[in-house]
Amino acid sequence: MTQTSALANANICQHLKTAAQTMPAGLAVAVQHVKQGQFNYQEIDFVTLHQQSDMIAKGLIQYGIKRGMKAVLMVTPSIEFFSLTFALFKAGIIPILVDPGMGIKNLKQCFAESQPDAFIGIPKAHIARRVLGWGKGSVKQVINVGGSAIQRLLANATSLETITEIGRNIAHPLEMALLKPDDMAAILFTSGSTGTPKGVVYSHAMFEAQISALKHDYGIAPGERDLATFPLFSLFGPALGMASIVPDMDASKPITANPAHLFAAIEQYQCSNMFVNPALLERLGQAGEQSQHKLTSVKRVISAGAPATISSIKRFSKMLNPQVEVLNSYGATESLPISMIGSHALFATSELTDQGKGICVGKPISSVSVDIIAITDKVQSDWAEVKKLAANEIGEIVVSGPMVSQAYYQRQHATELAKINDGEHVKHRMGDVGYLDDNGLLWMCGRKGHIVDATRGQQRIKRFYTLPCERVFNTHPQVKRSAIVGVNVGGDVVPVMCIELQKDIVCSTAKALYQELIELAEQYPHTQGIGRFLIHPDFPVDVRHNAKIFREKLAVWAQKQWKE
Repeated sequence: MTQTSALANANICQHLKTAAQTMPAGLAVAVQHVKQGQFNYQEIDFVTLHQQSDMIAKGLIQYGIKRGMKAVLMVTPSIEFFSLTFALFKAGIIPILVDPGMGIKNLKQCFAESQPDAFIGIPKAHIARRVLGWGKGSVKQVINVGGSAIQRLLANATSLETITEIGRNIAHPLEMALLKPDDMAAILFTSGSTGTPKGVVYSHAMFEAQISALKHDYGIAPGERDLATFPLFSLFGPALGMASIVPDMDASKPITANPAHLFAAIEQYQCSNMFVNPALLERLGQAGEQSQHKLTSVKRVISAGAPATISSIKRFSKMLNPQVEVLNSYGATESLPISMIGSHALFATSELTDQGKGICVGKPISSVSVDIIAITDKVQSDWAEVKKLAANEIGEIVVSGPMVSQAYYQRQHATELAKINDGEHVKHRMGDVGYLDDNGLLWMCGRKGHIVDATRGQQRIKRFYTLPCERVFNTHPQVKRSAIVGVNVGGDVVPVMCIELQKDIVCSTAKALYQELIELAEQYPHTQGIGRFLIHPDFPVDVRHNAKIFREKLAVWAQKQWKE
């Protein structure tokens, strides 16, 4: 049977139904609540989650939110979040998922573009919706989840309890919506940390491909327990027959998480799997090092969202059993996962990375194909006309596979820029640059939009890629991180390296530091020509990963410094 025919009647909730039948009493979700130092947990098993989401789905349909409609879901990680999300999928309602950390302006744009029919959220989200006009003109039904009596009143919305009760009173069983493989199942907005947020159209076929990758490439099996620190990934838990253990933390700002809460949840449920982004990896590693904490139950750690530093991974790994690796995953909202490399193999590449070879992100996972094409900002609609590059040539990374999205929602030009048709598949241009080495390993060299082309007059004299250049300077003991930007000097574009110093370092001899950085630059061909440096007190970075540098802001700052 082909994949397409197998998915002719697709819905991710079929996996939840199977889990409810095969392991009904098995733990599906546990949510941690911390109050005055006491840890409490709200639990739900697979059969109850299946039944509860069925009731909500029937209630939503009866309430007037039906198959094909779009519903914003702004609910904090909770039992209700899981029940609601699965209910929406079961009813064929399209959830719109956004990252609250993207900022008010971006959120309003996302809702204007997606034109939701319904808005489901916590009171805080509803109050913001009313004050800021989110979804004004399109939202017809509003549902409130949780909150105090006053908050519920201010939300001015039908309660989730009412919707559930409506569903409970409907005698006939729910008929789960079954979609074609490429039908729109959800809209997931990119975070906007590397550009304007865009709505990525997800199909159930994409979700199925991601579940397959987690099973076969990552080895996740039914009965496992996952410390779920990222809401989207946590939804895959019940679909994999794996319990999602949700710690008490702000998922949109992992850097603020209390490590003690996470360690307690792991210990309580003996979690075997963890999904952590680089910021959280660093925070937990520091806490573990201070307290000599050990994570004896963990057998797999998945890190994604941005490249984690070698030092962070090594520090975190001290808590793990010797054979357990941190699996570093490369991908994006539009296509995830793409490739993977274990920490043991990554450590072996660190010397090359320090020399400016880029960051190794491993080999493509099964079912994923990676190509490198010549760098251009132009639309590339026909694969036959695209210039493909050979091994070890830096170009734009292009991927194809069943988890690769086909389009952005209501963004035709963005879709045209990002997608290439080869006659059989839609390939996605990652917007990242890198290369494949002789062994088929993929190396990342940064974002295409962050390349600095040094010019003299109208002529380009040298091209600088961010990660290879910056890693060289990051080896200096006084440097916490660096970022190369282009500054206009008398009509020419000149590379300037912005430097953020280690917090415990006081630069008392700037002249000596600059000389050492210039000497570093002269050691490697790709950094030669970088001779201007600016010290920045604290780089602007994204709140979720604390790793993606807002280079556009740095470039404006650097240009201003140069003029002054």
